[in-house]
Amino acid sequence: MKEMLERQNDLKTQAEEIVNTAKAENRAVTEEEKSNFDGIMKEINDIENTIEMEEKVNNMEKKEIKIENEMTREEKDIHTFANIVRDNIMNSGELTKGDNGAVIPSTIARKIIDKVVEISPLYASATKYNAKGTLIIPKVDNATDDVTVAYATEFSDLTSHSNKFATVSLTGFLIGALTKVSKSLLNNSDFDLVNYVVDRMAEKFAKFYEAEMLYGTTNKISGIVGSYDSTNMKVQLAKKSTVTADELIDLQELVPDAYQANAYWIMNRATRKAIRKLKDGQNNYLLNQVFGKAWDYELLGKPVKCSENAIALGTASKAVIFYGDFSGLAVKESENVEISVLKELYAAQHAIGVCGYAELDAKVENTQKIAVALSGSADA
Repeated sequence: MKEMLERQNDLKTQAEEIVNTAKAENRAVTEEEKSNFDGIMKEINDIENTIEMEEKVNNMEKKEIKIENEMTREEKDIHTFANIVRDNIMNSGELTKGDNGAVIPSTIARKIIDKVVEISPLYASATKYNAKGTLIIPKVDNATDDVTVAYATEFSDLTSHSNKFATVSLTGFLIGALTKVSKSLLNNSDFDLVNYVVDRMAEKFAKFYEAEMLYGTTNKISGIVGSYDSTNMKVQLAKKSTVTADELIDLQELVPDAYQANAYWIMNRATRKAIRKLKDGQNNYLLNQVFGKAWDYELLGKPVKCSENAIALGTASKAVIFYGDFSGLAVKESENVEISVLKELYAAQHAIGVCGYAELDAKVENTQKIAVALSGSADA
C-alpha cells in the first residue's frame, strides 16, 4: 500500500510538470505530452482502483472477525435459531431445551411482532400496554354529570358538579399459532430460514390480531365491535349490500375534529370496490386515488386500509366499515411472544413445527375516536 501511494504521488508530480511547462511557454500541449499525460492518468486510476479493492478486502476481513468474535445478541440469536431448526448443535448455555424442542430467544419473537406491526396498520395504530394481571384504564364518563361553568352571584354558593369516572378493564387471553417448515427447505443452505419463519408466524399472528381487534370473540377479546359506544358512535346503513355517500359522511362526522388528524378507514376490499363506484353530484368519483400510488385511495380526504378480516357489504346487520383514530383501541400484551421448535411432532411428514404463544386483550378505551357502520338488515 505504501509503495503504491508513493508511486501515485510521483505520477501526479509528472502530470503537473507537463501542464505547468505548457503554461509557462504559453502554448498548448504537444501530441507527445498529451500521450504521456494520458498514460500517467491511466496509471493513477489503476492505482486508485487497486487501493479501493484492497480496502474492500480489508473490510471483509474485519466483518469476518466480527461474526466470530463481536456478534451482537440479535446476530447470535438468529444464528443459534437457524442452527436449532436445522438440527445442528445447540449452545445449551444460551437456550433451554424442552422435551419436544427448544425455546427460542426473545429477539426472534421481537422480529415477529415488528413484522405484525408492518403488516397490520390497526395493530400499529392501537395504544399498547405491556402489563401483568388485569389492567384498569380510567376514563371520564360525561353522560350523567359534568363540570359546568356558569354565571355566579356574589355571596351565593356555586352548584357542585363532578365527573363520573368509568373504567376499561383489560385481562388477557392465551393465543397461539403454528407453522410447519419442510425439512427439504431446511437442508438447503441458501434458504433464508429465519425470515421465512418470521414472515409465516407474523402473517398468522397479524391475521388473528386484526380479526380480534375488529370484532372480538364472545367471552374472549372484546375488540372494537364488542366495546365501542353503540349508542353514539354508529351509523345504521339503510341497506344490506350498498352504502351511500351521505352515510359515509355521517359516519365520518361522528368522530370529533380533535381526533380527525390521524383518522383512516378500514373495510373489506369488496366494500372498497362498491364505494369506488360512488359519484358526487358533479359525476366525480367519491373515492380518490392517491397521486403516484396505484392502490392507495382516499375517501373524503382520509386513507383507506383494506382488511380481509373486515366483513364485506352484503351480510345483514354486521359492522362493515370502521373509521377513526385507532389509537383509541387499547391492546394489552401481558406475555411476551414465546416461540418454540417442535422437532418430533411432524417427523412423519418430513417437517418440523414452529409454534408461538402470546397473551392478548383489546378494548376501545376512548369511544369518541372510533365509529362503526352497520349494514342494513335487508336490501328492500
